[in-house]
Amino acid sequence: MTTLFAQIDQDYIRAYKAKDSVRLSVLRLLKTAAKNRLVELKRPGGALTDAEMLQVIIKEGKQRQDSIEQYTKAQRPDLAEKEAAEWDILKEYLPQPLSEDELHALVDVTIAKVGAASPRDMGRVMTAIMAEYAGRVDGKILSAAVKARLQG
Repeated sequence: MTTLFAQIDQDYIRAYKAKDSVRLSVLRLLKTAAKNRLVELKRPGGALTDAEMLQVIIKEGKQRQDSIEQYTKAQRPDLAEKEAAEWDILKEYLPQPLSEDELHALVDVTIAKVGAASPRDMGRVMTAIMAEYAGRVDGKILSAAVKARLQG
């Protein structure tokens, strides 16, 4: 089984050979971010685990989402479209997101598991879910779901 780190390397080579400039650019940025993360972890020349690589991809994805939001507010659809295309490529490396029903069931189970009773316990519920389902759930959507469940 290929690791996520190795898969990105292989896809980079394929994109280079296919002259897919957008994919090549995204994967180049991703490889650079991964190398920077390795340096931060004091493992230059090594490889990231799938969990560490997933965190790098999530971080890059959040940057794209923020950029899309900013460009849309600034009425720059050309730049927003470019960021959206990059975000679409990054999503290919993330696990399948939870459906709305799965998310609500998970929130209910986690609330019961951690014994949350009020909105003050929201942090504990969020932390428990994000730790186990990184990359499969958006923080803003999760926050809204947990808040609605704890208030209602």
